[in-house]
Amino acid sequence: MMNTAEEQAPAPARGAERLTCSLDELVARAGVLAAAGSRRILGIAGSPGAGKSTVAQAIADSLGGQAARVGMDAFHLANSVLVALGSRDRKGAPDTFDPRGYENLLRRLKTNNEPVIYAPVFDRSLEESIGSAVPVARDVPLVITEGNYLLLDAEGWRGCREQIDEVWFLDINDGERQLRLLRRHEAFGKMPDEAEAWALGSDQRNADVVVSTRERADLIIDLRQAPTQALAQA
Repeated sequence: MMNTAEEQAPAPARGAERLTCSLDELVARAGVLAAAGSRRILGIAGSPGAGKSTVAQAIADSLGGQAARVGMDAFHLANSVLVALGSRDRKGAPDTFDPRGYENLLRRLKTNNEPVIYAPVFDRSLEESIGSAVPVARDVPLVITEGNYLLLDAEGWRGCREQIDEVWFLDINDGERQLRLLRRHEAFGKMPDEAEAWALGSDQRNADVVVSTRERADLIIDLRQAPTQALAQA
């Protein structure tokens, strides 16, 4: 059964600022990074279903040519590789990604020595990544990257965090987040029972890992009581 009970918000992480704010306020904060004078990378982290992609894209759209969005999900290992490893039913766990490939891309983006860098994208309808799908020109001052494990203190992932200037963590109650996951899985072809099994099984185990990294964020965005529809539905 889906968890629809409203959980009590956890205490703010030590050293991290917690905000309940509007999309406009987040765009303004991102705009400060974009105006820093050299390429900056903003990370948006959170558990599966927290709204990372939606918020990242909304900020990028609002900043226009000042920002480009590059996702961590594009570094999923291919399904054929996961099958060979016996990990297909764990897709989304930290060890089912290529974090060093992701780190290398972030380093290239941060160094910004190339006229254009082509990043991959993850296609949910295919459940596979497509290479060289997102062009990021040298004159784009801000790259927004989102994913579950930007703050993970583990082998292969620490180098990714080192390339990111600031990481925001989206915090949302589990009931809403799980409902979003259920709807997403069904929208991409899973039967209701299978969708619920993923949302409450593999997705939830991954969410538990992600939440344990929250204290490493620079900013915690509280979506539990987001005042604007744009963020509440992210």
